[in-house]
Amino acid sequence: MTGTVSFLTPLWQYVDALVYPAARQDALTAARHRAFIAPRLIGSLVALASFPVFIAFRGVPNALELGVFAWLVAPILTAYFLSRTGRYEAAHVLSSLALTGLVTAVALYNGGIASFAAIWLVVVPLEASLSASRRVVALASIFALSAAGLMVIVGAYDLIPPAASSNGALAALGVVSAALYATGLALGAEQLARTSVWLRYAEEDRYRLLARNMTDVITRHDRNGAVLFISPAAESLFGTAAGVLTGHGLFDHVHVADRPAFLTALADASAHGEDRSVEFRIRRGGEGGEISRFVWVEMRCRPLDDSTGVLGTEREVVAVLRDISERKLHEEAMEAARAEQERANLSKSRFLATMSHELRTPLNAIIGFSEMLTREDLVVQPERRHEYARLINESGHHLLSVVNGILDMSKMETGNFEITPEPFAPSPVLTGCCDLLALKARDAGVEIRTKLAADLPEIVGDRRAFNQILINLMSNAIKFTPRGGSVTITARRDGAAIAVSVEDTGVGIGEDDLPRLGEAFFQARGTYDRRHDGTGLGLSIVKGLVKLHGGDIDIRSRLGEGTRVTVRLPIDCEGHKAPADPIRLVTERAGDLAVVAKVLVKKSA
Repeated sequence: MTGTVSFLTPLWQYVDALVYPAARQDALTAARHRAFIAPRLIGSLVALASFPVFIAFRGVPNALELGVFAWLVAPILTAYFLSRTGRYEAAHVLSSLALTGLVTAVALYNGGIASFAAIWLVVVPLEASLSASRRVVALASIFALSAAGLMVIVGAYDLIPPAASSNGALAALGVVSAALYATGLALGAEQLARTSVWLRYAEEDRYRLLARNMTDVITRHDRNGAVLFISPAAESLFGTAAGVLTGHGLFDHVHVADRPAFLTALADASAHGEDRSVEFRIRRGGEGGEISRFVWVEMRCRPLDDSTGVLGTEREVVAVLRDISERKLHEEAMEAARAEQERANLSKSRFLATMSHELRTPLNAIIGFSEMLTREDLVVQPERRHEYARLINESGHHLLSVVNGILDMSKMETGNFEITPEPFAPSPVLTGCCDLLALKARDAGVEIRTKLAADLPEIVGDRRAFNQILINLMSNAIKFTPRGGSVTITARRDGAAIAVSVEDTGVGIGEDDLPRLGEAFFQARGTYDRRHDGTGLGLSIVKGLVKLHGGDIDIRSRLGEGTRVTVRLPIDCEGHKAPADPIRLVTERAGDLAVVAKVLVKKSA
C-alpha cells in the first residue's frame, strides 16, 4: 500500500502542477480542475499505451478502430486547454462535443441508433453535470439529442450499414462500458461533493474560531430585529450568557431611551439595503444578583446578500457591536475641558469688562484731582481742596477694596486662603455690621431690620471672615433695593449650625441667572439694567468663605420680588481650617495688578 502511494505521489503532483494558477487560490475550484484533468489525461495515456497490445492480439486494426484510438488524443487536448486557459466550462463543452462525435461516428458505422455505442449518448450530459453549470449541461444535452436525431434520420433512409450480427454482445459491451464510465463519473461527483462539504466545514470552523476570539460581537437579525445568531464574545460585553440574548433578549438589554435608534438602524438596513451605524447604551451584568451598569456600544449593521435575487424586499441584517465606553469617557473629558476653557475665556472677558471700569474710574479720579492740586497756576479754594482730597481718598479706598477682593478670590481659588478660627459671639458682629451700613442704607432710602434669636450660641470661626460675609451680603442687598424698600437680617440656631439670612425687597434675580451666581466677575442681568458699580466678586468671596468654614449657602430670588440669601455655618468649624502661605501669593498678585493698573492709567491718560 505504501509503495502504491509513493508511486502515485509524483503523478498527483504532476496533475496539481497542471491546474491553472488562478484556480489554485480556491480549494473547491482546484479540486474540480484536478477531477477534470486527471481521468482524461491518465485514461487516454493508458489507452494509448495499450494500443500495441491490442494489435498483438487482434492484428491489423480496421478504420473504425484506428479512429477510436486517434480520438483518445481529444481528452488530452481538452485537459491541456483547461490547464492553459483555466476556462472550466469551455473545457467541459469541448469534452462533451468530442465524446458526442466519437459516439456518433461509432454508432453510424455499426447500425445507427441500434448500435451498441448509442447508449453512450446518455453519458454525455452526465459527464457535463460535473461542471456544476446549467449552460454546459444544456449544451451537452443538445449535442446528445442532436446526435440521436441524426442517427434516427440516417437510419430511416438506409444511409448507414446494418448492425453487425453479433449485435447482442456489442450491445452488452456498450452498456457495460457506459455503466462503468458513468460509475466513474458518479465517483468523481461524490468526491467533489465530499470536498465541497469538507471545505464548507473548514470554512465554518475558521469563521467560528474568529467569532469566538474576536472582542467585537457579531449578530444576525431577522426582519423584525430579533437575534438569530450572536457570537460568544457577547458574554464578556453583556456580562451574561449568549443564549439569553437571542430572540429579543438583546433588545431587552438596550437602554430604554436608545431603543428607537437601535430598531431604526436595523429596519433601515433591512428595508433600504444600506449600511447603518448607531451608538447606544446597553445593560451589562445584572445576572445572579450582580449589580448592572450601562455601557456605550457602537453598532454597524448591513443587510445580508440577497440570495433570492428579489430586490426591494426586507432582508436579514448582520451587525457588529463594539464597546466604546473608553472613547465616550475621552469625549466627555474633551467636552468638559472645552467647556472649562470657554468658561475661563468668558471669565477673562468678564474680568476685563468689569476691571476696565472698576480700576479706570477711581484711577482717573485720583490722577485728575491730584493734578489739579499740584498745578501752581490754578488757585484752588480750601473747601475745594478739601473736597478733592476727600474724593482722592474715597477713590483710593475703592481701588483698595477692588484689589483686596481680587486677591481674596485668587487665594480661595488656589486654596491658599487662611482662616483663623476663634470663639466669638455672632450677635455683636451682626449688630456691628448693621451699624456700619446704617448710613449707606439711610442714603439709599432703605430700612434695615434685624431678627436675632436670643439663644444664638457662641461659634468657633474666623471673625474677620464672618464679618466680611455679612458686609458683602448686606451691601448687595442695599445696593439692589429701590428707595422705600427694606433689608431684613435674620439669625437663628439650626441644629449644629447657625443660619443667617439676608432678605431684601429689591429687583430680584432671574431664574436663568440663579445657577451662575457666585461665579467670579459674573453679574446678573438685573444688575446691568440698574447700572450699579461692582466687580461681581462679592458673592463669589462669600461662597468661598462659607466653604472654608464647612458651611453652605442657599439663594432664592424672583424678579421684582426680592432675594433671600441664607448662610449656614457650623458652630465649630475648627476641623475646616485650611493652612496657607498667603504672603507669596499676595506679592505675586499685587505685582500683576500693578502692571495692569499702569497699563490702564496710560490708556486713560
